[in-house]
Amino acid sequence: MIQLSLIHYVYLGVIIAIITIMCFKKDVVLPCIIGLFLVGFIYSGSIMKSIQIIYRAILTSGRAFLEIVIIIALVNAMSKSLSSLGADVIMMNPLRKLMTNGKRAFFILGFTMLIFSWFIWPSPAVAFIGSLMVPAAIKSGLPEIWAAVALDLFGNGMALSSDYFIQGAPSITAKTAQISDPIGIIKASFPLWMVMSAVTVISSAIIMGRDLKKIKNIDKDEIENINKNSNFGSKFIAVITPIFFVIDVAVMYIFRLKGGDATALIGGTAVIIMCLTSLVNYKLKDAFGKVTLYIRDGAMFSMKVFAPVIIIGAFFFLGSNESAQEILGSNTNGFLTDIGMFISQRTNMSKISVILIHSVISGLLGIGGSGFSGLPLIGTLAEVFSSNVNIDRSSLAALGQVITIWVGGGTIIPWSVVPIAAICNVDPVEIVKKNIIPVLFGIIATILTAIFIL
Repeated sequence: MIQLSLIHYVYLGVIIAIITIMCFKKDVVLPCIIGLFLVGFIYSGSIMKSIQIIYRAILTSGRAFLEIVIIIALVNAMSKSLSSLGADVIMMNPLRKLMTNGKRAFFILGFTMLIFSWFIWPSPAVAFIGSLMVPAAIKSGLPEIWAAVALDLFGNGMALSSDYFIQGAPSITAKTAQISDPIGIIKASFPLWMVMSAVTVISSAIIMGRDLKKIKNIDKDEIENINKNSNFGSKFIAVITPIFFVIDVAVMYIFRLKGGDATALIGGTAVIIMCLTSLVNYKLKDAFGKVTLYIRDGAMFSMKVFAPVIIIGAFFFLGSNESAQEILGSNTNGFLTDIGMFISQRTNMSKISVILIHSVISGLLGIGGSGFSGLPLIGTLAEVFSSNVNIDRSSLAALGQVITIWVGGGTIIPWSVVPIAAICNVDPVEIVKKNIIPVLFGIIATILTAIFIL
């Protein structure tokens, strides 16, 4: 029988404090660092060793997330190079011409955001898709608020919660759930992601349809086109970029590349496109400096996104056996693992109760406004629960990933939709008001689906 000690209660108390702080819309990096110090001090009894434990935990977390940080940096660098050449404008023009009415514009804008977000992530995708396609969508009859909703639901919701190509989210979830290959999370998440996405988008489209009927006069004045240089070089890059990524997808399928191999292919392709774009745009003389600049900017963007995730992950990695042993020593068990065993040995846990508890915790973690910050705990809890109840670990982790990112990735948290609100010139709170009912419908449908298929 597992017995809990002071260190377990302190660890659990810090987790409760972190979730509570998230509910008050505050960052949780400082509480995680304090938690690391407290756990380290109780474990070692030494201030010096507890300080060293803080560093070792962050180092362990950094090593776990390094691959993800690098791929995001490289993809962002490619995005900046495309934008500087104007190739992004050329790639978007055919889609802009298809938006003939508000409803069609909603889905074209949304699916374009989904595809680009899969390959370059929502944050950089918002910048050039929003600036290039939103004016055309508004001109076709789509109100600004619904253009923002389309970018948000398809980018921060559908794309980020799946992350099938860059595989940042499933990699984090898999690592903390002690699953060797993120493809297991991807496969398990697909039916849950489909239900969540379909119910949310359809619900949102129905509400939008009612709103559009109430609008009598749509401003269809000419929107000033964004002028960028269009020459053979920019057209060439605009053509070969999607071709390269289509070839990547085909190669992944044919050679069954997955996990790190698939990520390596995407990352290498992004680097090649960035270099080609720089050579076309600036010629060899100036390309040396520009490539360095793009890499630096991409790395700064990636670290800005993942720096807090690394610290938060450092604390939650203490919850699982493998990472806790790497941080504290080989004689240590993961604290959440012990707590989960303690609870399971004294209570009757069922599949339904585990799914419901896991879903509630996932939603609470998302309230912090950063879906990725909650993934380390989601993965760790999935490992704990699956060890005590007959339930698939990958599916449970995938359920938590989908819910956490839909909530916290930027759909129903006002401060996480600010970039999209700024692009579309709308109030972030208004975006949340439009999103909250469809997203809640989607979460309920996803939980019910999980109960039947897990």
